[in-house]
Amino acid sequence: MSQRITGEMLIGDIVRDYPEVAPTLMAVGMHCLGCPSSQMESLELACEVHGLEPNEVIKLVNDRLDEIDERKQIEI
Repeated sequence: MSQRITGEMLIGDIVRDYPEVAPTLMAVGMHCLGCPSSQMESLELACEVHGLEPNEVIKLVNDRLDEIDERKQIEI
């Protein structure tokens, strides 16, 4: 599947458009998904602020979306 989440996307937009990835982001240490900064902070910047490797987090989030898509295909 193509990459849907990029480092340039704002955290607030990601959580709004893909709420199913919120647990993945929280699991890696991003517990500020609803804070005011999330509306203006890119995923890449948020990763840097939290001491995380942006590319690893982006991959985890996109992998999670792929898993969800695969499950939906099986259910059809």
